[in-house]
Amino acid sequence: MSIKQPVLEETRGTSQFGLFYSEHHGWLHNWLRRKLGCRHNAADVAQDTFLRILASRDALLGIREPRAFLTTTAKHLLLDRARRQTIEQAYLAELALAAETIAGHPSPEEVLAAVQALEQIGAALQTVSAKAREAFLMHYLDDQTHGSIAGHLGVSTRMVQKYLAQCLLQCCRVRDRHL
Repeated sequence: MSIKQPVLEETRGTSQFGLFYSEHHGWLHNWLRRKLGCRHNAADVAQDTFLRILASRDALLGIREPRAFLTTTAKHLLLDRARRQTIEQAYLAELALAAETIAGHPSPEEVLAAVQALEQIGAALQTVSAKAREAFLMHYLDDQTHGSIAGHLGVSTRMVQKYLAQCLLQCCRVRDRHL
């Protein structure tokens, strides 16, 4: 019987948290929406608030003012977010400054074109077999020879050439669809 006791307590704690969530989520979300001016950010912070409370096992024990507890937890999360955003913005500013000082750095348009090309290559590689995909990556990323790829995959060099041709053909098809 003592084995079942923790299960009952866990179930009771889970239902207690569910009740706490259903009673206060709407209020917290509305409070955050007014404070942040964005319902999407408010939903994220509200969810993070309840996750933080759920992560602290004994958080619901002895709460006398649940809304004050929720707003305090949410305010701490907002401070954490603001700190992270400040650090992120400073990092991005430093990257931009470094990029400006380096001669020949790619423009934003060139970066976008490269990212789009990589996405198209990734989409093309998803449509070929695993061995063809691996041969392509080994050849073009790892700069391995057809012979070493054949040895790794356990196929002939002619098969490696066919795999590479299949991948390149798929890349052309995906590119043509996006033009």
